[in-house]
Amino acid sequence: MKKIQMVDLKGQYEGIKDQVNTSFQEVIENAAFINGPEVQQFQKDLEDYLQVKNVIPCANGTDALQIAMMGLGLKPGDEVITADFTFAATVEVIALLQLTPVLVDVEPDTFNIDPKAIKKAITPKTKAIVPVHLFGQVANMDAIMEIAEEHNLYVIEDNAQAIGGNYHAKSGKTYKTGAVGHIGATSFFPSKNLGCYGDGGAIFTNDDKLAHTIRGIVNHGMYERYHHDVVGVNSRLDSLQAAVLRAKLPKLDLYNEARKKAANLYNDAFKDEAHIETPYRVGDCDTHVYHQYTLKIKNGKRDALAKYLQEKGIPFGIYYPIPLHKQKAYEDARYNEADFPVTNQLVQEVLSLPMHTELDKEQIDYISKTIIDFMKS
Repeated sequence: MKKIQMVDLKGQYEGIKDQVNTSFQEVIENAAFINGPEVQQFQKDLEDYLQVKNVIPCANGTDALQIAMMGLGLKPGDEVITADFTFAATVEVIALLQLTPVLVDVEPDTFNIDPKAIKKAITPKTKAIVPVHLFGQVANMDAIMEIAEEHNLYVIEDNAQAIGGNYHAKSGKTYKTGAVGHIGATSFFPSKNLGCYGDGGAIFTNDDKLAHTIRGIVNHGMYERYHHDVVGVNSRLDSLQAAVLRAKLPKLDLYNEARKKAANLYNDAFKDEAHIETPYRVGDCDTHVYHQYTLKIKNGKRDALAKYLQEKGIPFGIYYPIPLHKQKAYEDARYNEADFPVTNQLVQEVLSLPMHTELDKEQIDYISKTIIDFMKS
């Protein structure tokens, strides 16, 4: 059996090795390291794939979120609602811009932001909602967009974990995740479903005026060289990373299918386990791209299982061990524990298993058998 890894980037590289190596050589020989032809072509390729009018590449996913908020003209004191159960980058940029983060609870099945909790949290200061398509499962965008429309709010999709997924709207239209709200942001961190070999990110929108604003923000606020019209940042995708992404993007659907196949094998293995809850999927199989395969361990033995897996040499992750509202940086007297029953439960139960494109049946059988043996002990 191959060594089990949480993510196997080297194995994935073998399938794109020739194209990546050739592209790297061309970038080095052309010396167009910043905003070269590879970046410009990747931008067009991603626009076509997502069916959006504008993609603006940037340096990483956290920058993508920050720049999206800057582009929308959000001001200090404006409130931005987002999920309590997610990675800190989402709330981090809200705080960095001196906006007011408003954390709300998530749904117990999808782990995504709860529209009912969003409604309760809206005040006259609320300006935006940031749904996170957590672990690859698309959030309830119809409900979120209806709330946003009713209250005249922006919707910024954090698509770092769900690129390639589909959202089937009530209207009958199918969108790629990240292309439903007013603006989307994603990360190309190496372990993502579409990842580069360093850092990278992108912002996408169908609003041409907003896209123009953002193109200046990512480049020091310049629309014309040395004319700084707005306060900007230095956040650009480099050509080497774009070359990797160009090699991977045509394979993204295949990569996501490989993840779904692995998820189905796990699901089948755990289907009779009373104390294991497998990931919930909303509707069609294309609505979840399994960035993570996250179990809920319902018998109170999550931490003991984690220790056992460690002893057996099986990698795992606990995403996330502490709710954001309990993190020192984001504690706020406004928060009431009674408002976070789901998140407070999830942090005690969730455990993510190895999930990547190179995972094979022998590895999945070994991982699931090890877990089932522990649960029966």
